[in-house]
Amino acid sequence: MTRLLVHVEGETEESFVNEVLASHLVSRGYVSVAARLVGNARARSQRGGIRSWPAVRNDIVGHLREDRNCVATMMVDYYRLPQSGNGAWPGRAAAPTKLFEQRAETVEQALLEDVSERMGGGLDTQRFIPFVLMHEFEALLFSDCVRFAKAIGQEGVAKDLQAVRARFATPEEIDDSPQTAPSKRIGGIVRGYDKPFMGNLAVLEIGLPKIRSECRHFDDWLTCLERTAEDAKEQVT
Repeated sequence: MTRLLVHVEGETEESFVNEVLASHLVSRGYVSVAARLVGNARARSQRGGIRSWPAVRNDIVGHLREDRNCVATMMVDYYRLPQSGNGAWPGRAAAPTKLFEQRAETVEQALLEDVSERMGGGLDTQRFIPFVLMHEFEALLFSDCVRFAKAIGQEGVAKDLQAVRARFATPEEIDDSPQTAPSKRIGGIVRGYDKPFMGNLAVLEIGLPKIRSECRHFDDWLTCLERTAEDAKEQVT
């Protein structure tokens, strides 16, 4: 039976995986789904960053080698990924030169190639499915601003949230500046915004089908995870 491990960079994504995605994906065939904070994020003295790629890669490769029935994926924010230096993430420096719809895929393909090389070139590509959020988890919440506002008990902010959403073709395009990233925009509109708690309340109210219909790249990722589970079930039977 196939187990799914989702490497995430923060407690918001950890809660989202464990409280929302896990039940959905288990229903599609995984025996278990669990989030793992990359680099023990709770112990980091400085918040708001992400661990160097070599360190994260070592975690992923180690788990793939230890558990042959494991599928590994990740859920990380594009704009937080280091672009230069020893900790740079593959593909991140080249991604800004691409069209928007190619940026996440550029990083994901580079990550897959790097992990495959470290595994000795024998990696089944279905065992590692990288996913880069464009640009933050909070972008997904703009998939339905009315339900978002309702979920957190602040219906009056729906109009302001929708005004942000209306400026972009999709929620995934809400930009990657540290000052205007999705979480910063929400924080300026929603009183007392608590990322893990309110974010997951909103996701539960909005629902995965609505998010998938608004966020193509997110939908592609979930579709790939679902297909991998279904393929594994077919091989067993």
